[in-house]
Amino acid sequence: MTGVVDSVRALTFRPDFSVREIPAPASLAPEAYAIAGDVRPESDGADSEYGTGRLIVLHDPSEPDAWGGPWRIVCFAQAPLEPEIGTDPLLADVAWSWLVDALEARGAAFHSASGTATKTLSKGFGGLAGEGDGAQIELRASWSPAGGSGGDGDIAAQVDIAAQVDAWAELVCMLAGLPPESEGIAVFRGRRSTRG
Repeated sequence: MTGVVDSVRALTFRPDFSVREIPAPASLAPEAYAIAGDVRPESDGADSEYGTGRLIVLHDPSEPDAWGGPWRIVCFAQAPLEPEIGTDPLLADVAWSWLVDALEARGAAFHSASGTATKTLSKGFGGLAGEGDGAQIELRASWSPAGGSGGDGDIAAQVDIAAQVDAWAELVCMLAGLPPESEGIAVFRGRRSTRG
């Protein structure tokens, strides 16, 4: 796992996306490494109001049947939306397609993918009525990087997992409304709208 961790640490992310290491759950695999990412965070360690995500790289040399190999990636990404966007019936499909497109654009081969895309609409009442209507998209997914068999020193697996992590970062930014691979462009949808 050391080589994989080093390859992820060597990644450079766009300046409006902050990534930090977080404790990895110990019960999912013999080895795990986890990171969190936030779009334009106001402070380190706090979830961003624009969009946030988590990613865990799992390694199990016994190659669990459901994984189809020794590596598994588990990710979570969420972002607030304008209510009008949250009612789009194709929103969940689009969120999933953005993940697949981001992986494919980086040549990050994968298999055994599964996940859920959830959209939530909310309306404040009483003391929260001033917050107005809101919406949120959340994607939870897992997949196995293709070709990652072999020991920890497998360079191909390390490079592939770095590409997988880069694709996840792109997904979080896209859900937050940032154009793909661009820098310094304002978020065109992100904060919950409020009624005056």
